[in-house]
Amino acid sequence: MHKIIVPLFLFALFAVNTQAQNSITISGKVVDQDSGQPLEYATFVLQSSNDPAQVTGGITDLDGKFEVEASPGQYNIRVEYISYKTYARTNQTYSASTNLGSIILAPDVAQLQEVEVVGEKTTVEVRLDKKVYNIGKDITTSGGNVSDALGNIPSVSVDVEGAISLRGNENVRILINGKPSALAGFGSTDALRQLPADAIEKVEVITSPSARYDAEGTAGILNIILKKEKTLGINGSVNTTVGIPFNARATTNFNLRTEKFNIFNTLGYFHRESPGEGRNDNTYLSDTSQFDRIIEERDISRNDDGFNINLGMEYFLTDKSSITGSVFFRWSDENDLTENDNQRFIDNDLDSRTFRTEDQGEDDRSSQYSLNYTNNINDSGHKLTADFQYSTDDEDLLTVIKENNTFPNDNLLALENIYEKQTQDDILAQIDYVLPMGDAQFEAGYRGNFEKEVNDYQLDTLNQGTGNFETNTDLTNIFTYHENVNALYTQYGNKYGKFSVLLGLRLENTQMKGSVDSDIDGAVLDELIGQDVDLNFDKNYLGLFPTINLVFEISETQNISLGYNRRINRPRGWFINPFPSRSSRTNVFQGNPDLDPAFANAFDLGYMKRWRTLTFTSSIYYQKETRSFEFITEETGQVTSDGIQIIRSLPINLSTNERVGAEAGVMYSPAKWWRLNGSVNFFLFSTDGEFNNVDYGASNSSFFTRLSSKFTLPAKMELQANSFYMGPRQNAQTETDAMFSLDMALSKDLFQDKATLSLNVSDMFNSRRRQSYTQTASFIRDSEFQWRKRQVNLSFIYRFNQPKDRRQGNRPDGDERGGEEQGEFKGGGNS
Repeated sequence: MHKIIVPLFLFALFAVNTQAQNSITISGKVVDQDSGQPLEYATFVLQSSNDPAQVTGGITDLDGKFEVEASPGQYNIRVEYISYKTYARTNQTYSASTNLGSIILAPDVAQLQEVEVVGEKTTVEVRLDKKVYNIGKDITTSGGNVSDALGNIPSVSVDVEGAISLRGNENVRILINGKPSALAGFGSTDALRQLPADAIEKVEVITSPSARYDAEGTAGILNIILKKEKTLGINGSVNTTVGIPFNARATTNFNLRTEKFNIFNTLGYFHRESPGEGRNDNTYLSDTSQFDRIIEERDISRNDDGFNINLGMEYFLTDKSSITGSVFFRWSDENDLTENDNQRFIDNDLDSRTFRTEDQGEDDRSSQYSLNYTNNINDSGHKLTADFQYSTDDEDLLTVIKENNTFPNDNLLALENIYEKQTQDDILAQIDYVLPMGDAQFEAGYRGNFEKEVNDYQLDTLNQGTGNFETNTDLTNIFTYHENVNALYTQYGNKYGKFSVLLGLRLENTQMKGSVDSDIDGAVLDELIGQDVDLNFDKNYLGLFPTINLVFEISETQNISLGYNRRINRPRGWFINPFPSRSSRTNVFQGNPDLDPAFANAFDLGYMKRWRTLTFTSSIYYQKETRSFEFITEETGQVTSDGIQIIRSLPINLSTNERVGAEAGVMYSPAKWWRLNGSVNFFLFSTDGEFNNVDYGASNSSFFTRLSSKFTLPAKMELQANSFYMGPRQNAQTETDAMFSLDMALSKDLFQDKATLSLNVSDMFNSRRRQSYTQTASFIRDSEFQWRKRQVNLSFIYRFNQPKDRRQGNRPDGDERGGEEQGEFKGGGNS
């Protein structure tokens, strides 16, 4: 790889040096007329007077400074900044490098009366490889969590269990500030429910990721950028929430910034009680089951407490470089009680009834240590960044399962104690280099991710004959899983008039290594797993992942984009672990150690158009995935001690999965006091493949749509309603019904806008339920599940030295030092 990159790099340096000998530099500083403060991310445009098609320019840095290289000649210059009057000069002759000094911009009072502050309004920016949603004041998620907020982002849906999908596809990669993070959890989205929604500054929906991003996630990437205050001095906020069913949350944010350093700190505590429920109605069609029908009705009670702290410091070594260190800790004590009432029928007559309780206690401790170095070598974007991150997660679980007959007798059927210790260690090492070359930009970098998961599982069962607990050696095991990924990438971007291009190539090597430490007999293990696989495996995959992103700017208010990328979906540890769960004696989940990664090729064609009060975005997409994961349900051939057929669900590699779809979104302000935000996503998908001589091929269509309406009322009050509808869908075995939900909220600003009081109702009609119907040759299942019932929250937030209406201007980036935004090549537009 170095034999290619080094010559390209040296050639680029030579080309830039040659060009510099025949060029001049136009520099200056842009400041506010009233305050004299520098305006960051103002746009400086340099247009040739003789050839208007020849345009160059740049944006100001954090100090309001700009520096643009050009050839000697005559130019028209223009400086633009949202809500300010445009500064323009024509026919300016520059024969040598010139410093224009301070350019003073005056606020555009007329425009300010029409344009709302960006910090209050959700806006969208279209880049070459992503859409960026700057999160406005969404009062329906006040007191909620990050998972709640993601449910209001176009293209994104969150199901009743918290699973996040992008365009209906759950194979999505979640990043925090551009990197994998303990804040987002380890292989699940549970941790996102512990982060407050108001911590988000923006969400990047990356459906066509460039080469700088991991190739993981065939659906794409959701990059959550957290807020980071840049105001000098001391500032912060306190946010408290109380709700029914009872939950309480308190979060404090504190920031101290000087010219030399920036200290930031977040403290949070939560107590949450989340009742849920479920129902399974199983009808058995084969003779292997003693019963014709079994109805399971579950009541779920969750009682969780947690505390988290994030403390960091950014130290500015020079005007161009800084080093940032941060530590994050999270402790949680969770208790989930599931009560399962089973009714068992023979010939439509109730034969027996059982009652099962599963009481699970979990002590979870997560930590993350991060170090970042950033060197902005010059003001034109020449940059070097390096990151190191170490994350750990330790979970200790004790689950007590008890099942009794309640009819026709009260005999004890089973009493089990399950001891689990799950640990995960992640190491991330990354370096990125950005080299501007005039209008073009070259990037290269390395990233290494090294993960280790250990699941220590012990099952003790009561021997009713002796009255003692005995360890079940057939299920007790220690499963260790390693996933190591080393990646090199390079990409090149350039802009040719109205046409922008970003080309990239990523080389990734993936090692998947698993081992089982168990005393289980080999024959028993084969029967348990139901297939002949090697539990001690070491697999290596080497792949190239090209990306192509193009944008054509039809005008300043509309553009067309086209993207192509190749992606990989690696199975997580719980996908691989073959030992079945014990959440039910008759319905179990089981991993598949024979899973291989899935690969996908994706194409995306987008169009965006802006008017004064309306922004329209749309796209058509196609994806073909090979060896895709599919969860199937089948008989195990085993029965319980009381003669019930055991059914399992497990993931398998199917041969192909094709998906084609279209989406459209509208942001519209019909009046100053009314804002609408709506989107719709329609997709067709088909799968092709078989497993255990069963054909799982299927094709279907589905859609989801959302509409948000926000009203500004007198007396500094606001009213908002968010609705979501998921259309029906199906795969080879299961049909899932449509689902509708509605969230409502009311807020009022207090104490000269330093505080806000909000009342919101999540899932007002208590309708966020998953209802599905599964049919196979041996059984039929009709099920319903609700993760969380209707929630009512009252929230109060108080801000000190942190105005609610901070003008964010037209800056395209936040100041995420060390994130994957560094050195981003920009194309397209924003609104």
